[in-house]
Amino acid sequence: MWHAALLVMATILSVGRARPQLKPLSSDMVDYINMVNTTWKAGQNFRNVDHSYVKKLCGTLLNGPKLPTMVTYSGDVKLPNDFDSRVQWPQCPTLQEIRDQGSCGSCWAFGAAEAISDRVCIHSNAKISVEISSEDLLTCCHSCGMGCNGGYPSAAWDFWASKGLVSGGLYESHIGCRPYTIAPCEHHVKGTRPTCTGEEGSTPKCTNECEPGYSPSYKQDKHFGKSSYSVSSNVEEIQAEIYKNGPVEAAFTVYEDFPLYKSGVYKHVSGSALGGHAIKILGWGVEDSIPYWLCANSWNTDWGDNGFFKILRGEDHCGIESEIVAGIPM
Repeated sequence: MWHAALLVMATILSVGRARPQLKPLSSDMVDYINMVNTTWKAGQNFRNVDHSYVKKLCGTLLNGPKLPTMVTYSGDVKLPNDFDSRVQWPQCPTLQEIRDQGSCGSCWAFGAAEAISDRVCIHSNAKISVEISSEDLLTCCHSCGMGCNGGYPSAAWDFWASKGLVSGGLYESHIGCRPYTIAPCEHHVKGTRPTCTGEEGSTPKCTNECEPGYSPSYKQDKHFGKSSYSVSSNVEEIQAEIYKNGPVEAAFTVYEDFPLYKSGVYKHVSGSALGGHAIKILGWGVEDSIPYWLCANSWNTDWGDNGFFKILRGEDHCGIESEIVAGIPM
């Protein structure tokens, strides 16, 4: 009977009249998404957490201050049909990395630190390979917002250009000056990490010193941007920016179905908005005739497609093309 009801709802959705109200993160929502035969497959990525926990992970404040817009595309470059920064610059290891923001709304800092790390390597022809510290950005950029309670990607890139950022790897990696200090917790279906309680996400303090045993000093370890800027919402502009300079940070609205993403090209199907989320776009392509952006999330490798996902390209879906920020390393 329930499946028959789902079929009716699928029919309603297909003609654009209504969407059913389904409990967030529920198996009913998973079944519904998979039944309507959309462009992606859903599955359980989270366990034993309320959707308010997932909402907390969406810590990007949308429609914030804007950086000057940089024009990159002039028609002089023939853009390929598909592009993957991991393939284009295989000598840069951070392009392969998926980070974990833990129980903290630090996605705005992660998207920036990840793309900056990639660009430092790309623009140095792989002579400099560094993990830029999400911790340093999260805790010390007071103009960026409210730490674990949300921030502005544009302010993050401006901070890198004006104040600089030190190095710092994953939790307990002891890599770099200031590794991330918020422990990853197990909000996913299978894993060995401690279960998330939601209490792990207080913003750490800003400390202008490296962890014990690390050299050089905090001041000497700073990496600076030469410029920071917005990229227009024009698809070819975004593509050209990635093609020429490396991954960018993007922000978009997360709906209740997005946390259930497993594979395919994400398009919003069901549920209301949870908040703003920032990620890294590292390429694009076409799957089953659907154009997509290739993105890296910061919810560890257990989420989605080994931490990566694809989202519809060319329609500013969920605002994915409206708030693109980037910069050039010093």
